[in-house]
Amino acid sequence: MERLVKSVVIGTAGHIDHGKTALVKALTGIDTDRLKEEKERGITIDIGFASLKLPSGIYASIVDVPGHERFIRNMVAGASGIDLVLLVIAADEGIMPQTREHLEICELLGIKDGIVVLSKMDLVEKDWLEMVKVEVEEFLKGTFLEKAPILPFSAITLEGKEELIKALDDKARNIKGKEKRLPFRLPIDGVFTIKGFGLVIRGTSLSGEVSVNDELMLYPHLKKVKVRNIQVHSEPVEKASAGMRVALNIMGAEKEEIKRGDVIAEPNVLEPTQWLDVEIRVLKEIDPPLRNFENLLFYVGTSEVLAKLILFNKDTLNPGERDIAQVFLQKPLCVWREDRFILRRPGTNETVAGGRILNPLSQRRKRTKPWERKELEFLSKAREEDLVYYFIEKKGTLGISLKDLSLRTAIFGENLANLLEQLKDKILLLKSGEEKFLFSKESLIKVKEDILEKLKKFHENNPFSPGLSKEFLKSRLSLHAKDVLLERALDELLEEKKIFKERELYALSEFQKKSTEYETIKKQVELKFLKEGLTPRDYEEIINEFGKLHKAAEEVLKVLLREGVLIKIAEKIICHRAVLEEVERKVKEYFKKHPELTIADFRKLVGEGVSRKYLIPLLEYLDKQKITLRLGDKRVPRKI
Repeated sequence: MERLVKSVVIGTAGHIDHGKTALVKALTGIDTDRLKEEKERGITIDIGFASLKLPSGIYASIVDVPGHERFIRNMVAGASGIDLVLLVIAADEGIMPQTREHLEICELLGIKDGIVVLSKMDLVEKDWLEMVKVEVEEFLKGTFLEKAPILPFSAITLEGKEELIKALDDKARNIKGKEKRLPFRLPIDGVFTIKGFGLVIRGTSLSGEVSVNDELMLYPHLKKVKVRNIQVHSEPVEKASAGMRVALNIMGAEKEEIKRGDVIAEPNVLEPTQWLDVEIRVLKEIDPPLRNFENLLFYVGTSEVLAKLILFNKDTLNPGERDIAQVFLQKPLCVWREDRFILRRPGTNETVAGGRILNPLSQRRKRTKPWERKELEFLSKAREEDLVYYFIEKKGTLGISLKDLSLRTAIFGENLANLLEQLKDKILLLKSGEEKFLFSKESLIKVKEDILEKLKKFHENNPFSPGLSKEFLKSRLSLHAKDVLLERALDELLEEKKIFKERELYALSEFQKKSTEYETIKKQVELKFLKEGLTPRDYEEIINEFGKLHKAAEEVLKVLLREGVLIKIAEKIICHRAVLEEVERKVKEYFKKHPELTIADFRKLVGEGVSRKYLIPLLEYLDKQKITLRLGDKRVPRKI
């Protein structure tokens, strides 16, 4: 296929038997009714596809959708991704029920432009044709097609064909086109196998580009596949882009695993969800009104799923009303923010509402709480920059990963990078392992203030303790901060000299741990335990001798234990390191002359006055130090 300057998707809409398929065949030479049942019954049941190269060189993919009310699901699937609609109204019948419904669906799906075709002009007189045109003009008032050209056409005589193609070309040149800079995404509307090729899926590409050998992911299955071949309207290509009708020959999945409604896209750009925040618009002529907790059929992309509608602070939505709401899906779907959807009543087969998705990864909200409604109203109006900062700020000290931010906002790659650059004075981007997380600078300030407050309280209650380890400090903080943000806060406080770090302990700079009183008590505690020798009293008894300073002495004791000056050998027994080193020296000397050591031998070695209360913990300490090895009731040298 030649390189395309631009590609657009044109869709048909209109009542059954108003000549949509005949129109497409007259324009392209392709009969989109491919099914046997369609040929026999003379009506379109499923979506049909054709291609048309316009005079300007723009390549148009034409989607022919069914008009019968029973095939409305297929109509919605076909309308997804349409840039320009051809609303077909038969001149001999005029406006009919599906004419209205299809127009409403196109409006709800966000289609902005189109052309009205008065088909079968060869069946009516000129006066009748003019009368129908006036009727159609009145019908279109207030809709997106109010100013659209209304062109008579005959698929039999081909009268009006040149005018219609020219109008299509003019419209196509003004279409902005789909966003190629976004990740590739294609809702699947067909899946089949071709002998010699294998599995093929097809659909309209909504965004991005795809090339042969690309790795993609099937959603919601989260299964990776590889692209073997690509076709656009039966022509092989190396690359396809947004706005094209695409068939992908893939490997890595089975036909039975995939169905219409699934999505194929780049890895990690979608996530299955069942809770959606939405903005909803009710059609003007529905009866009865929509009810809170009503079960409806939810259509998005090429998917159909039963859903429950949840309204906020109200019990009904009346005809013509707009509001924010939640939708709970019976099964997970994969969507982006701003995707359009349709709601239909399953019992009456009636389209009742539609709208756009505000938050694709929501959770159940409390419908009676005013702040929930306030947040949804913000999401419905927010600019992209405000939206990005909102989700960063909302996650607070836990941060939000770049991936999660993209999933919630549907802003990716260069677009997201540009927005983050605009917000650089308000946010932080920090790396944690393989992921990058975003925080507001306000969150960093709050963590720093929390650290200073908790250290101050610690010092007030523990004036002779040298500080807190990072883990102890983290456990005392009021805020739950991600480790990478806590590290950043500590680093900045160290640079600002508001805190200092010594032996992995953090303390306020204003706290002078080297005070004279502290050093005096520390020497006294150390001396007392040194004098206690190998038979120290219960350490609490020793500490209580400090009287009013017993709390300070207790803190100093903890410091000396951390520093290894004092060593706990049993539950209540603490010895000075120098005393234990002397015991180690004696045992090592003993083993130079003797192969083994009994408890009796050990008592003779350290002093007859040392009871078993101390002998056994001392021997166990030597075992832990790998100086002795216990064999039954004896010890042998472990190392010399």
